[in-house]
Amino acid sequence: MHSSAEEKALVEKSRPAVEAQTRCRRSTAPVFVLGCGRSGTKFLYHTLLSAGGFAVYHAESNAFNLLGLRFGNLSHRSNRRAMLDAYYTSKLFQRTGLQPQDIDERVMEDCHNAGDFLRTVMEAIARKQGAHRWAESTPLHLLYLPLIKKVIPDALVIHIIRDGRDVAASLHRIGWIRPLAWDRARAFLVPAIFWRWIVNKGRRYGRALRGDYMEVHYEDLVQNPRETLARIGKFIDHDLDYDRIQQVALGSVHNPNSSFRGDGKETEASTIGRWKRMFNAGEIRDIESSIANLLVDTGYILETPTADRHSSLAVRMMNFLYPLYFDFKLWLKSDTPLARIADKGRMGVAESDASTDAKPGTGPKAR
Repeated sequence: MHSSAEEKALVEKSRPAVEAQTRCRRSTAPVFVLGCGRSGTKFLYHTLLSAGGFAVYHAESNAFNLLGLRFGNLSHRSNRRAMLDAYYTSKLFQRTGLQPQDIDERVMEDCHNAGDFLRTVMEAIARKQGAHRWAESTPLHLLYLPLIKKVIPDALVIHIIRDGRDVAASLHRIGWIRPLAWDRARAFLVPAIFWRWIVNKGRRYGRALRGDYMEVHYEDLVQNPRETLARIGKFIDHDLDYDRIQQVALGSVHNPNSSFRGDGKETEASTIGRWKRMFNAGEIRDIESSIANLLVDTGYILETPTADRHSSLAVRMMNFLYPLYFDFKLWLKSDTPLARIADKGRMGVAESDASTDAKPGTGPKAR
């Protein structure tokens, strides 16, 4: 038997090897860049890809929020076959640069859930490109973090958070989060409530992941990129060289995915604080009355004084009912047979996700 002193010496001797093995695992672990839509997820994702070492895939995978639901339990071979037959005809697959034979056998024999499928596809892309790891960025996957971590245990998660007032301005402009018919006069408020709902869920799920989860502010990435990239690089154990990223400039790093593109009142330097120009004082008051706690918790400064931050009965009802409405819709799409009739058209991707050829000397631009 070893004495306590000998055991301690053995532990100390083995520690460097264990730490090296942990670092090695972290440096090849998949990275999920997630957040509320219009929070800079694509900007950060393409920033990582521009750093090198990651498999380059210019699309959202939709593995958990669509593919893993639309085609039923993937432990059944017939469901895997149906998924692949649809997947091969989609833009999601076309953007991989793969051929069906690159993944077909592996998926049919070894994939039993959305995580298995995503890993198989992304590892195939990485092999083809000579990359040593992969990243993924489907914003709605923030709602599936517990499942993602269960089926991809080594996943590292970066939750990018943007000022909810700017997110509301962007979402309201493009009409992604629509109000119920009787709330059209207050349509601007619904995206703000959605931001509060999804960011709170993401933060709650993320805290359970402990050291495999980090939060990054979009504003820090835009205003202090070198320092912010250094923090992210340490978390994922990857060299995020700012100058290289500027030179490569893939996707939205070169071509900003902005909902305000073409607006003569907007410039590339004004991606932060747009809400001050877009909303009037009454709208800002209603938005801040709805999301003030989360804004403060995530480090943002409120515009409306506390004494003036009151809201009407209609706004208070919206704050109460819409999170329940979002929860109900998520339940219908995730835990009921309605998931099987999801629109397969969503397996396409928006043109704004397309790759843009790099231009040397072009630096990261904000969304």
